[in-house]
Order: sequence, then C-alpha cells, then structure tokens
Amino acid sequence: MINRWLFTQIDNSALIIFRVFFGFLIAAEAIGAIFTGWVTRTLVEPQFTFNFIGLDFLQPLPGNGMYFYFAVMGIFGLLVMIGYKYRWSMIGYTIMWAGVYFMQKASYNNHYYLLLLLCMIMSVLPAGKYFSLDVKLNPSLKKISMPRWIILFIIAQLWIVYTYASVAKLYPDWLDYTVARNLMAGRAHYPIIGDILQGRWAHISVTYFGILFDLLIIPLLLWKRTRVVAFCISIFFHLFNSIVFQIGIFPYMSLAFSVFFFSKERIHRLFMKKKEFYTANEVIIPAYKKILISISIIWFVIQIALPLRHWVIPGDVLWTEEGHRMSWRMMLRGRSGTTNFYVVDKNDPQGKPKYINKNDYLSKKQLRLVSGKPDAMWQFAQRLKKEYNANGKDIAVYVKSKVSVNGKKRKVFIDPEVDLASVPWNYFTTNPWILKYK
Repeated sequence: MINRWLFTQIDNSALIIFRVFFGFLIAAEAIGAIFTGWVTRTLVEPQFTFNFIGLDFLQPLPGNGMYFYFAVMGIFGLLVMIGYKYRWSMIGYTIMWAGVYFMQKASYNNHYYLLLLLCMIMSVLPAGKYFSLDVKLNPSLKKISMPRWIILFIIAQLWIVYTYASVAKLYPDWLDYTVARNLMAGRAHYPIIGDILQGRWAHISVTYFGILFDLLIIPLLLWKRTRVVAFCISIFFHLFNSIVFQIGIFPYMSLAFSVFFFSKERIHRLFMKKKEFYTANEVIIPAYKKILISISIIWFVIQIALPLRHWVIPGDVLWTEEGHRMSWRMMLRGRSGTTNFYVVDKNDPQGKPKYINKNDYLSKKQLRLVSGKPDAMWQFAQRLKKEYNANGKDIAVYVKSKVSVNGKKRKVFIDPEVDLASVPWNYFTTNPWILKYK
C-alpha cells in the first residue's frame, strides 16, 4: 500500500513548471536585494551583523563583496530557471542563501526561513529532467514522470506552515483586532487604500480572514469542488499581502505552489502542451526507499516539533521571544522599547557606569533589533566585552530595558543587576535574566 502511495509514477509537468517559477523568483530575490538597497542597509553599512548565536564566523564579505555574493546567487537562480547544471546550481543557491539567513537577524522573517527549506527540498528533487538545458545537452536525462512522494512531500510541508500560522493567531491581541489595527496604522500613508485600511471593518476582516485562510487553504485546494474558488481567494490574499505588507517574492511563490494542487492533466494542458503526457502509472520502488522514508520522518518530526518548543520554555513567547524564530509565528506582534547599555570597569575602585552610545555601533535596523530582542542584547554585550578586552579592560555590561508588545504599557524586560557580558546564552531553555510576568 505504502509503495503504491509513494512510488507510483505520475506526470512531472507540475514540478518542471514550478522549477521555472522558482528559479525566476529566487533570482529576483537575490538581484532585487541589490537594487532595492537591502544588501547595503543590512550587510554593507553595518559594522557587524547579528548572526545566529554560535555562528560568529558568518560575517559579511568586506568592501563590495556582498554585492558580488548576491549577484552570484542571482546567476544561480537563473541557471535553476533554465535548468543548466540544475542540481549544482540549486545546491549553490541553497548554501549561499543559508549563509545570508544565518548571518543576520536584523531583517529576519519567517519567509526567509521558508525559502531556505524550499531550497533544500528543491536541491534533491528531479526538477531538471525536462524543459531544461541539461536535457537539451544530454537527452538521456529526459524524463516525463516522477514519483508521487514528491508532491505529497511539498504539500505536507506547506500544510504544516499554514496550520501553525493559523493556530498562532488564536490569542487575545489578535482576536480583539489589536494586531490588525497596529499593522494597518503603519500603512495609513499609503495612497488610495491607506484610509480604507484604518476602518474597523478592515481590522475585523484582516483578523478573521488571516486565521481562516491559513487554516483552510490547503484542504480547499486539495478538494476538487473548492479548488478553483480557493485559488481565486488565494490570488486576492497574496496580492493583498504583496501590496500592503510588501514582502517581496513570497506571495508569488505561494501562488506558484498552486501547480501541485490542480490535476496533472490541467497543468500539462496549460503549461506543457508539447510534452508527452505520462499515463502509465508504474510503481517503481527505488533503491533509496529506506533512506527516503527515514529522512522524511526525521524532517517532518523536526518541522512539527520545532514550532512547539516555546511551550516547554518558561514565559510567554510573545514577551520573551524565546522559541519565536522558525515557528511560523508571522506578523503576530509589534515590539518597541528603549534599551540602554552601561559598562563598568571591574578594576575601577569607584565602579562608575559608563553609558554606551549605540549609534556609534549600530545601524537603524540594528537599533530596532537591540531595543526589543534579548538575544541581540546579549550579543551586543558580548561585542562590547570583546572590544574592551582588546584594550586591556575587564568590564561588566548592564542593560536597562523597557519593552512594549502590541502597544501596551512598557515593562522592564531585562534584569538590570545582571552582567550580560558574563552570563552564557541558553539555547534550549529560558535565560533567567529575561524578566517574566504573569
């Protein structure tokens, strides 16, 4: 039964056309990052970046290096699109995107994490076996079919993402429209739609449409009777997100996934008329069956468990931020705060605190990050310690921080009596110097 379910050969038109869309979009992501100034603001102008803790070796290339880095990524994306050296091009983009993702947190969002996962998945799929330069140069590579597990794997991954995104919204600040109101207030200056987005009906619509869309879109696309309507709703939803939230390629990437939900015949008819349509439905058990099943089980256990980790970490994740990243907690809160750093020379008998001017060290994006994210505060304290140690001084670093979540009253966030330069970062549990509130 499982062999027929996973390894029945089906027409591969959906995977082939998705590769073309995917390659174009990841190329646009890389090249667009240069021309929109993202690379400059995030990786070139800052003195250093806030990498994922433990990956301190990941820092931007000097000079114009990061522009060339992203240009190479763009070339890899275009090679994926046209299917030239597909596997190596996709692996190259994946490694380089992973470097960018883990290198900086000032521009972190869950979409970048999703792109990393998709790159990893696409690196192992046979997406270059048709309509590619690889096949044109070597016709023996040509295939018109693929095993069914490929589509099942992609749909399962998407289902996890959307389901967690929906469930995470079931909390008071989302349900009482606070989050929607705050999000739309930041778009009041938009021409034409800015005033419309301030209406209460708009806040209600964003609140409940966001929950229901994320929860139901995958089942509705899977069911033939609701598929077309769901696709039309999906177009509206993702175009709305693209216009209002300006989140780059990801609304269009989400629409591109629709090719995996429509019938194989329809996708073939729409995009690959000249291609022979595969109908044999052979069941071919590959030599890699055991490895595939083992890796897939591990993959999905991680994908299901990782977003749940905040439930075993003390404190509310909305406040502490511990367990927030890589959990599909998208656009759930706004954070603001004031955070000041003070250093004390341990060898100074008077021990007088010295205020640190963060503007001397951090970019505008990094200032926002350090004002409300505990890991960035800890990393900045380590940075200060390293700088002072290089000058022969042994210092303690103290933080006075007050943070507001979703516009609520600011509260003290970090224990001001704790020397952040001397405490370790706890990866798998809470950091006790982050104050908790009932």
